[in-house]
Amino acid sequence: MSLSVYEDLIYFEELNRADRDEITVVIYESSDAVRGDKVEMVVDIYESADAVRGHDPNTEMEDTNTIKILKTQQAESRSAGSRRYRLAAVGLGLLCVLLLTAITVLWIQFNHLAAERDPLQTSYTNLTAERDQLQTSYTNLTAERDQLQTKRDGLQKRFSEVDKAVRDGWIYFSSSLYYVSTEKKIWSKSRNDCRERGADLVIINSREEQDFINTLRKGQWIWIGLGDAETEGDWKWVDGSELITGFWYPGQPNSNGDEDCVTTDIGSDPVNNWNDYPCNSQYFWICEKRI
Repeated sequence: MSLSVYEDLIYFEELNRADRDEITVVIYESSDAVRGDKVEMVVDIYESADAVRGHDPNTEMEDTNTIKILKTQQAESRSAGSRRYRLAAVGLGLLCVLLLTAITVLWIQFNHLAAERDPLQTSYTNLTAERDQLQTSYTNLTAERDQLQTKRDGLQKRFSEVDKAVRDGWIYFSSSLYYVSTEKKIWSKSRNDCRERGADLVIINSREEQDFINTLRKGQWIWIGLGDAETEGDWKWVDGSELITGFWYPGQPNSNGDEDCVTTDIGSDPVNNWNDYPCNSQYFWICEKRI
């Protein structure tokens, strides 16, 4: 017998305690109801509880036992449900405790890792700064190396040029090469000869260079790269620069318009010995080539 049937019996037992009850049962489900018909049945029950059981004491005892059994089963069912709820609550509580423990452990580990991370971060920052400094030093050294390499290449090229020029009869002095002619020509042809050699007539810019030229000419008259052919009295060097420092022989220049080129004189003064002469005169000359 199912639990719902037992509950119905208990319900009917309570109804039987009344002197007379009337139960109206309306039944809508029947084979005709499936087809859409409505059947209503009204059953009046005027029988008392004693009439239903036939006043049988055994039957009454059996019903009482059945009710007790049902109540016991209901109590056990409620007790089992209560135990299940308690077990569920205990399990949930244990789960919360485990989660709280896990969170606590993770938080402790996190703090420990954070404490270890700070020194590592500091070390990383310091190493990064040192790396940047080394990179800067490396860049600077590389630039210096390149500059030294360029200077070395320039000096090597310069040495090669000087060495070749010296073997060809040139003389080195203060970053320039000088060549003294072995024949005489007019000023314009003397200059053309220098140009063919990759140079030009000598330009004297200092007392040291004037003294050096005096040692090269060995007392001879020589053409230098100075003249005023374009404008009378406006003396310019062959590179177009203005005359700043001159070493004129006393009383020179004294041109009247026909002496536009300059030569060194053979006078007694070893320093101031420049003289203006007609350009069609023939003298030795000195070429200068800057390195």
